[in-house]
Amino acid sequence: MYIERVPNRKSPPAVLLRESYREGERVKKRTLANLSTLPDEVVDNMKLVLKGAKVSRTEMILDNFEVIRSRPHGHVMVILETI
Repeated sequence: MYIERVPNRKSPPAVLLRESYREGERVKKRTLANLSTLPDEVVDNMKLVLKGAKVSRTEMILDNFEVIRSRPHGHVMVILETI
């Protein structure tokens, strides 16, 4: 899979998620999704992910949220209910 920008005469280029495959001796390509409506930074991150890079936003998420209260889950909740 790869991302390709296809020029559109007077319109902005179409950004397409494509897959290449082989039928006999010919190489063909199939469009899987149109990504034209996504921001450029999202498309760039998708390109990196498709190349095998790891993209992490955990630092940005932790900066934007504050944990006020955490509730017990799973086995801890069962033990507390049993007590």
